[in-house]
Parts: sequence; structure tokens; C-alpha cells
Amino acid sequence: MSMGKSLPHDAAPLHVTGQARYVDDIPLPGNALHLAFGLSTIAHGDVTALDLSAVRAAPGVVAVYGPDDFDEVPDCSPSAHDEPLISTGAVFYLGMPLFLVAATSHLAARKAARLAKVSYDERPALLTVDDALAANSRFEDGPVIWTKGDAARAIDTAPHKVEGRFEVGGQEHFYLEGQVAACLPLEGGDLLVHSSTQHPSEIQHKVAHALHLPMSAVRVEVRRMGGGFGGKESQGNALAIACAVVATRTGRPAKMRYDRDDDMMITGKRHDLRILYRAGFDAQGKLTGVEFTHLFRCGWAQDLSLPVADRAMLHADNCYHLPDIRIESHRLKTHTQSATAFRGFGGPQGMVGIERVMDHVAHVLGRDPLEVRRVNFYAAMVGEALPGDRADVAESAPDRPPVDDEIDLTSRGALAAAPGGASPPGPPEDIFRQKMGAGKQTTPFFMPVEDFIGHELVAALVQSSDYAARRAAIAAWNATSPVLKRGIALTPVKFGISFTLTHLNQAGALVHVYQDGSIHLNHGGTEMGQGLFQKVAQVAAGVFGVDPGQVKITATDTAKVPNTSATAASSGSDLNGMAAQAACVTIRDRMAAFVAGKHQVKPEAVRFEDGMVKVAGEVYDFARVAMWAYQARVSLSSTGFYATPKLQWDRKAGKGRPFLYFAYGAAVTEVVIDTLTGENRILRADLLHDTGNSLNPALDIGQIEGAYVQGAGWLTTEELVWDGKGRLTTHAPSTYKIPACSDRPDVFNVALWGRPNREETVGRSKAVGEPPFMLGISALYALSDAVAACGPGYPALDAPATAERVLAAVGRVRGDV
Repeated sequence: MSMGKSLPHDAAPLHVTGQARYVDDIPLPGNALHLAFGLSTIAHGDVTALDLSAVRAAPGVVAVYGPDDFDEVPDCSPSAHDEPLISTGAVFYLGMPLFLVAATSHLAARKAARLAKVSYDERPALLTVDDALAANSRFEDGPVIWTKGDAARAIDTAPHKVEGRFEVGGQEHFYLEGQVAACLPLEGGDLLVHSSTQHPSEIQHKVAHALHLPMSAVRVEVRRMGGGFGGKESQGNALAIACAVVATRTGRPAKMRYDRDDDMMITGKRHDLRILYRAGFDAQGKLTGVEFTHLFRCGWAQDLSLPVADRAMLHADNCYHLPDIRIESHRLKTHTQSATAFRGFGGPQGMVGIERVMDHVAHVLGRDPLEVRRVNFYAAMVGEALPGDRADVAESAPDRPPVDDEIDLTSRGALAAAPGGASPPGPPEDIFRQKMGAGKQTTPFFMPVEDFIGHELVAALVQSSDYAARRAAIAAWNATSPVLKRGIALTPVKFGISFTLTHLNQAGALVHVYQDGSIHLNHGGTEMGQGLFQKVAQVAAGVFGVDPGQVKITATDTAKVPNTSATAASSGSDLNGMAAQAACVTIRDRMAAFVAGKHQVKPEAVRFEDGMVKVAGEVYDFARVAMWAYQARVSLSSTGFYATPKLQWDRKAGKGRPFLYFAYGAAVTEVVIDTLTGENRILRADLLHDTGNSLNPALDIGQIEGAYVQGAGWLTTEELVWDGKGRLTTHAPSTYKIPACSDRPDVFNVALWGRPNREETVGRSKAVGEPPFMLGISALYALSDAVAACGPGYPALDAPATAERVLAAVGRVRGDV
């Protein structure tokens, strides 16, 4: 069975040898044009004069397009039709495209774009959430409010209370391959678009709409991206539309690639926000009521801000049962880049807020924050056992012998081993499926939590990471270390899996078996380095019982699989794996019926395994059976389709079941800070993550490692800074600090919680793209723990917790400021 094997990424040899082809590597005809935008230099106002004569006269320039060159400037928005390709006169952020240049080279286009003479009527810009609130500048008529119970009463009558204000910064995607697209004009006015996009069908739709073409006239192909992280869900629209416009008007191929500086100035980031909170609790830290106010800075256009802010609300509980809660969310419009999708899609912003409350409550009570977290957990799941239930562990670098500081989870019995092995800590019934009855616990949006495994998962991680002994050792060390202070934190994750826009929860696939037994697979998901193609190939190979190398996966192509959903919401494997499996099963069943007929047995008697087809004591090579089936005129091609079941969501009411299931995880992070400078390091991280029955443990471990580092980077080093005029000053690698290899923990232990998904997903696996990002939250609260060792005050660390903020927090807890 190929599912569940740790196979390498299908393109790994191409990546390491430089042969992997990205959009910028695709050879274009010699007459291809290269495009660049001319950008605004103010954040808000009107263009009063736009002189493009010097641009048109620049060397290599073939065409220049301003707003007067369009009967109607094409729209690039994924939602509200509020993002013109270029400004129609009004300027809404510094870096907004004003005109488009087409030249014979990339460099010529960029140089020419800087020669325009632009006059503005500049107006004051709304740059902060305070500015937007004062002006009532927002994307909805008022705040979105969800309530469950009576939070105000519960807080007011509680024995203890906390309240606070928490600033949470945004994040630049910093994909290695920047935004890029190319368009080739075809006969009859048709277009072929190559785009580095997570959403080929949206590119197809926006290009068709811009040129008044049917979608069938536009074909979009995506072989791979050099990273996406949500930044290529909607932000690639402008480049593809620009290329299509130029290709159509000139009859020449066109390509557009943002340089890193332009990319950071033009494109959206993760939403930053301010979280206001108030909570009541008892002597054990059990929350009686919670109130949150989310103030989201959304930027100049709506983009995906509404569903992002919704998902923050959906994850405001994380792993905690909150019977009385009120969440108020403001989606504020400012004159900055339009914030967009980013890994976690608002979930991290919601989750980090409730973890701040837990940290604050624990500080007030003088308790270990983990104790407070556990006392607030949802109830453990109980019920009948799942068929094929297993509790094995896949670990990072399993063939490497552990050193003293590393934990071999299997040998230590921290998790249940193979049959006959030790049971995991916690009640034995925790390994079973929950059968909910009356009195079931529900989320703030009234969805029953039927699959909560936090108790046993956290217990296992506490044991494997030696959390209790390390916390005691850190306290003793801090007592004798006046300058360097250490901190440790364990934070859990509960992340909902499905698109909250229900109709996006669908996928298609196209599978061919050729007469020589080779298999051709295409599906609607896109490959951005996460290993989706390899996983789906393993699913297909498992159905046919052949080696995954026999399955050829080709570029995502809207001409093969139509109406694709974005590869987002951690749904790539769930949706496309099931669609591909359905197509493969259809073909396999046809082949089985054919072979069974030849041997006068039932189709169920035919087995496909080890590259062979076995029936009635005979064993045939898969390729031979494919040839026989072809010669017998049996169809060896099929489409497959999957729609996620059980979903029902009323966004306005804030009630329903927006998710098929939850993915869980937990992380322990240990840090050290220098109290004289605020400098800090992550010393060790122990992660235990729930991937269900992993389709490919090696790929999943890689995703978890990368997600943790990216999440920790968001909350520690990655700081976006705008000046008073709305100029992004951190717009290059020299000024924006992503984590480097030297920033990863020296001790980095990763293990998979190998239990099957209770829902009928492909192979009983669980999504792994976004959930582990939030494991990085533990780094922030480990820093808070270290700062708390410096004095009696509460650290109240904002994010990102840069050295400057850590140093300021040290001063606060000591009472220096």
C-alpha cells in the first residue's frame, strides 16, 4: 500500500539540480514583451496629471497603458470588484499601480516605469485602526458580533477578572518565487496563461471577465509554485490580467514578474489587528466568561478580509470550552496594501488572542499556564473504536540515533506503540471515537466538538518533552541568573478544516490508464512545494496497487479539470485526494469486472497489489491487464469528483458546522532572553501533531517543521513598519527579518500523532498545511514566561516580540517604566 509511506517529493531531484521549471523558466518566443507597473508615491489622494511621454520614449518600450487607454479598467478583486488593474484617478495606497509598461526586456520595463511625471492632490491617509475607527472607515456597515451565553454577566460575577490590549502584527509571505505570470495568444482569440497561482480557475475567470471572453477561451496552467502561503490565492490576478491585456492588444506573448521590492510594496500581507479582551475566571483558572474585540486592519480593498476575520472569530476558542463568550469583529478600511490570505487564514490571529488570556490568567493566579489551559479544555472524546485504529508515531529523522537532548517517543512509550505496546498517558477511552449525547459541548459558533483529543495528546507531549522537570530546572536556573532568563511554554492547537464558503469544498480529477499500464493523473490542486502531487499520486497508486512512480502527475490545467477551488484552507489533499481516488476506483472497477468476466468470478475476487492483478489463482502484470482491457474496448479514462459532506454554515448568524473536522497539535518551546538587550533565542522545540493516518509522514514532518518556524517568525522577528506617509519601510530582505537557518531550534523534535481521522477522509488522513503554523504560538508565550521571571508585573508582550519589545517588557515587569 503506497499511502502512508515516507516517499520523497516527486520533484525533489529537479529542485536540487535546478531543473524544476517555474513560470519564469518557461521559454517564450523571441518577440515576447515584459511588463511593469508604474506605482503611486502617495497613500491617498487623486492623480491630477499623468505625463507618460518619457515612459513611451524610453529604450525598449513598445506600449504604455494608462487609465485613458481602457474603456473600462479591468477589475482584479476576488470579492467586491473594488480593485482596478490600474488607478482610475483615485489613489488608495502608496505602491498602487497607476499605469502599465510593455517593453522588450524586464529591466527596460522597470526603468521606464520610473520616468513618469505624476501630479497629485494629496489627502490625509488613514493608516491605523484608530484612524479608521475615528472615520468609521470599514468594509461592513458595522462590527460583526457573535454571542453565546451571557459573557458580560459571567465576567462581572466572576471571582477574578483580567482585561488587556494586545497588538498583533502582520506578516509578509516571502515566497521564494515572487508573483509572476505569462500569457500566449492563441488562434481565434484564445489565451494560454501560465501563472504562479494557488487558484487557476480564479485567474481564468478574471482574465475572461477583463477581456469579455467566455472562460472556455482562457486556459490556465500551473506546474508548480516556489511557495505560496496564501499570498498567491488572489494577489496574482493583476499580473495575469495585465499579461492577457497586452497579449491580446499586441498579438505578442507577454510576461510580468515583480521584483522582490515591488512585490512587497504592491501585494497584501497577513492582517494585523488589535485584540481587546476581558475575562472572568475562578481560583483554578477556569474561565466563566470572555469578551473579545478584534480590530482588523484590512487595507484599501476588501480582498478576502471578511472570511479571514470570520475565521479569526471561528478560532477564538482554540481548545477551550467557553460557554459564555462575545466576539466583536471590526473590518477596517485603511490606505495601506490590501491585506490578504496567509497560512491559517485568520485562525492564528484568533487563536493567539485566547492564548494571551490563558497566559494572563495564569500570571494573576501564580499558576503554571499549562494547568490553566488544561482546566479549560473541551471534554475528552469517548465512544466506539475506529476500524483500523492505530497509535504509531512517525518522527523527524527517524533513522538518526537520538542524542541526549532528543526524545525517542516510541522507545520511551510516550505514545502507544505497535499492537502490544504501551498505552498513551491519560484515560484509555480517549483513544476512541466520541459518541456525543445530550449536553455535548459546542464552540462559540454552536458546532459540537465531537473529536477532541487535546487531553491525551498534551499528556503525551508533556511526558515526551520532559516538560515538568524542565520547568522546574528553568525556575532554578532563573533564580541564579541575573542577566539571562529562560522560559518555557506549551500551547495546543485545534484548527477547523474546510472552506467556510461552503461551495468551495469540492474538487475534480481526471485519470487515464494507458494501454502500456502507465497512469496519467490530473487534479485541481496546485503544487507549491508542499508535496500535494506526491500525496495524490500515492493515493492513485494505492487504488491500482502499483508503484507511485508509475503515476504521472501533470500540471494543473483548467482545460482538464474545470471550476477548481483554490489550493487553500489546508484542503488540497482532502479534496483532490478523494476526487482522484474516485476516478481511479471507477477505472479499477471496470478493469476488475473485465478480468472477473474472463475467469467467471465476481469482480470482488480480483485484487490489485504489488503491480499485479490477481484472480482465480492467476497473477497478471498490471500492464498486461490494461492492454487486454483496451483491446476489449473497456474505457480506461474517468473523471472523479468529491464534495465535502456534513457542512452547514450561516455566516450572518455565526452558527452551524463550517468544518468537517478539527486537526490538533501541541508544542513545547524553550527560549532564553538577554535582559540587557532583549535579544533572544529559541533553544528547543518539541512538537506533536495530529495528521490522522498520514499519507506521507516525511512530507508531513517537513510541513510541520516549516510551519512552526514560520509561525514563530510571525510572532518574534517579522516586523512590518509603515512610516507616517503610508510607505512600507520594511520592503526588502535587508529590512524585513524572516527566520534563517540559524534561528531554528538547536533541538527540534517532531512527531506525528498517528491516529486515524474519525471522518471518512482519504486514507483517514488529516490536513497538515495550516494547523502546525499555530504551534509557533508557543514561542511567544515562552518569551512571555522568560520575561515574567524578571519581576512581578505581567509582560503583556505584543507581537512580533522583537528584541526591542522584549526589552521594554522586561522594564515593565520590573516597574522601570
